[in-house]
Amino acid sequence: MQVSVRDNNVDQALRVLKKRLQREGVFREMRLRKYYEKPSEKRARQAAEAVRRSRKAARKQAVREGLLPAPKRREPGAGGGRPAAAARPSAG
Repeated sequence: MQVSVRDNNVDQALRVLKKRLQREGVFREMRLRKYYEKPSEKRARQAAEAVRRSRKAARKQAVREGLLPAPKRREPGAGGGRPAAAARPSAG
């Protein structure tokens, strides 16, 4: 896998590389290979992943057909954190 560095912008190239590796599933596979996984555990994990994928596909199909409401989209900048005033209790 190659990423070209433009205008000596290494940070941008690293971000692109990490995104590509994430998309390819390299980080996930590294995490799985960190420890030995028994064959029975591997089969159970793969079965659970297949169920998750099929449920996700069915949910998307139901949204497309109008049977389920579309998920609410988050606004950019709304990080879900607490406001600054509520972040720390007042000493009063």
